[in-house]
Amino acid sequence: MKRINVSLDTLDRDKFRAITRWGELDKVLDGIAAAKAAGLRVKINAVALKGVNEDEIPALVDWAHGGGMDLTLIEVMPLGDIGDDRLAQYLPLSMVRARLAERFTLDELDERTGGPARYVRVKETGGRLGFITPMTHNFCESCNRVRITCTGTLYMCLGQEDAADLRAPLRASESNDALYAAIDEAITRKPKGHDFVIDRRRKRPALARHMSVTGG
Repeated sequence: MKRINVSLDTLDRDKFRAITRWGELDKVLDGIAAAKAAGLRVKINAVALKGVNEDEIPALVDWAHGGGMDLTLIEVMPLGDIGDDRLAQYLPLSMVRARLAERFTLDELDERTGGPARYVRVKETGGRLGFITPMTHNFCESCNRVRITCTGTLYMCLGQEDAADLRAPLRASESNDALYAAIDEAITRKPKGHDFVIDRRRKRPALARHMSVTGG
């Protein structure tokens, strides 16, 4: 393992506790420092939240790049319980990028990491800034990602409910043949696109599954 991702939406301790419902910012910062000391590269993922951290995003860029870390901004995705607060927090990254361009020089990069982010180089910091836009500009045509939960369930798309149980074939024999076959079959069902939509009228999530079930 050479790199880890750390989800960190704010550097304000009170906001961090409110967003995570229990977390302590200092522990996360200590963990980041320990990972860097161990020689791991660290990438910071931050969800852009209207009325919560939108005013902090330039400071997050300065902080992450000042510490030698990439920063990727992510749009809110309608997973799990969704109400007025979640709907109100949706912030298009096109708007965020336009605001950042007033302060920083953003140079387009052709670099790809195999994931959905599109990157720019921030001239003033020298760091790399990514944008993940499942709502304003989906990236389904180039998505090569699947997710496996700690309970052995393989989701072929974060924005779909279809999944494959890998525990049964794993436990069926000492051989890995059944497991490999189950994975191969599941990949053939990877959908063309997600079902994410911000529905302000019905105020329902695209999926009932919470992000924490699948993994951030």
